[in-house]
Amino acid sequence: MLSGVIFMKKASFKTYAFYIGVTELVGLLAGLISREGTKLYQETILKPALSPPGWLFPVVWTILYLLMGVSAARISRIPEGRHTLKIYWVQLAVNFFWPILFFNFQLFGIAFFWLVLLWALIVWMTLSFRELDKTAAALQIPYLLWVAFAGYLNYGVWMLNS
Repeated sequence: MLSGVIFMKKASFKTYAFYIGVTELVGLLAGLISREGTKLYQETILKPALSPPGWLFPVVWTILYLLMGVSAARISRIPEGRHTLKIYWVQLAVNFFWPILFFNFQLFGIAFFWLVLLWALIVWMTLSFRELDKTAAALQIPYLLWVAFAGYLNYGVWMLNS
């Protein structure tokens, strides 16, 4: 019986490490790809009121990716969650491309509508997660709120710089 408990803890650790690691890696890769565009953005683009300082974004996103990974790991451990995780992977891919559109290509209008798509996917994912695990769904709320705020910032940048 004890060996079964130890196996479950190892399996649980591996599951959480996988989902957190992959999610953080996606964020890191997007950040590295858009690093030069982000520098240019900080130096040259007009920003709307309530724009936070640049250093805050990587801090917030690191925390959000952690919460996303924990949430996905919880869902992955539920047999019915495999289908629901497809939404997770799609929204993560959409998330990956937003900073490239926004910072590197400065396609602020397209990036705004891309962000609206991302927000809708997060809502869908959160509601789907809620059917299986209320905690997993609740862990997505900060992400949903931050992307809504990012929508405000994106729209403001679009309007101020078009």
